[in-house]
Amino acid sequence: MQPSGRLAAAIEVLDEIQTRHRPASATLRDWGRAHRFAGSGDRAAIGNIVFDALRHKASLAWMMGSEDGRALALGVMAMIWREDPEKLCDGSRFAPPGLNEEERNRLSQPSLQEAPAWVVGNYPEWLQPSLEAALGDKTLDTMTAMSKRAPVDLRVNTLKADRDKVLKALKRFGAKPTPWSPVGIRIDPPGKDGRSPHIEADTAHGKGWFEVQDEGSQLAGLIAAVQPGMQVCDLCAGAGGKTLALAAIMRNSGQIYAYDQDGHRLRPIFERMRRAGVRNVQVLGAEQQELADITRRMDVVFVDAPCSGSGAWRRKPDAKWRFSNNSLQTRINEQHEVLEQGAALVKPGGRLVYVTCSLLAEENQQQVEWFLAKNSNFSVVPVSDLAADVEGFPCKAPWISGQKFMSLSPAISGTDGFFACVLQSHAN
Repeated sequence: MQPSGRLAAAIEVLDEIQTRHRPASATLRDWGRAHRFAGSGDRAAIGNIVFDALRHKASLAWMMGSEDGRALALGVMAMIWREDPEKLCDGSRFAPPGLNEEERNRLSQPSLQEAPAWVVGNYPEWLQPSLEAALGDKTLDTMTAMSKRAPVDLRVNTLKADRDKVLKALKRFGAKPTPWSPVGIRIDPPGKDGRSPHIEADTAHGKGWFEVQDEGSQLAGLIAAVQPGMQVCDLCAGAGGKTLALAAIMRNSGQIYAYDQDGHRLRPIFERMRRAGVRNVQVLGAEQQELADITRRMDVVFVDAPCSGSGAWRRKPDAKWRFSNNSLQTRINEQHEVLEQGAALVKPGGRLVYVTCSLLAEENQQQVEWFLAKNSNFSVVPVSDLAADVEGFPCKAPWISGQKFMSLSPAISGTDGFFACVLQSHAN
């Protein structure tokens, strides 16, 4: 496909997302199936236009005077990619129609000078109070960073390899160590219409040497401070990413119970455990009785709670425009439930680790306050106290030193947005 055809396709996909309120990934997948002539490079370039448009939707719509697919796609080409849309809307067979006078004027003089913060930072206006409660004067910087493309982060599986070994295997992809996690590797995002490598197709992944996992998620697993021989429950295990990370930290010693209320989400964990060489995990069924059998027995209960996913909006930018206050309230109620569920499993003197991939105070600090008000037998262990005891942890990082909670973001730590709090049960 010619660049003009790719632009036309991106406009079509963006209009479909806008009118039918469908996830971007599903819309792009369906477009690809319906247009088999488009090669992998074409699909990647079209996807890059679409996702960059969604990352910058509010600011592009402000400058273009419209949020339809054409306005957003033209805005990406001119204001993000620094290309001339006039050359792409050239009247050729598959090109978009030529520019009109208003489009030319807006593209030639883009400005956000009088735009409100939510437009400049590209987030829903209704979330302004929530974000300010959590981020304060860092709100705009954080959300601006959230509008950029994310790298591909990998966690080295130390049961089978070390970081130098994996770096050597992935040298051709430009792999480099992550700045904070001692087991992290980063591949920078591609420019413009480039493609991120299909890293999970690499032989090293098939051998179980690494897993795809954001550095922030790796740090959240490390701050749990699990040790070999412990009894640990990963309460919202999902597909098992953090379960595998905890197993590696514990060196296959002790026992991890992987549980998820939605048992179907756990299905991939079995193949992942085999590939990673994990042997200390027991996968529980979705029945409540499975948890009753481990009540008050766990040294550590790890709760990666269901949440807004606002910390990962640079990877799924369409999600921020579909997110609503009703969705937030649903997540808050689910977090109440899993916190209480997790607390019941912690033995006296054990720890409850609460983690979200969220930037919002309602899902983070306010949930901790709610929990402590109902559970006087727990107290917060400052993450700065724990960090020094975790091998390889960046305990002198500015977002750890002297802090009660671990709060990460693209602007602060260069990671996805994560929140982690460690709660200690008082021994009877």
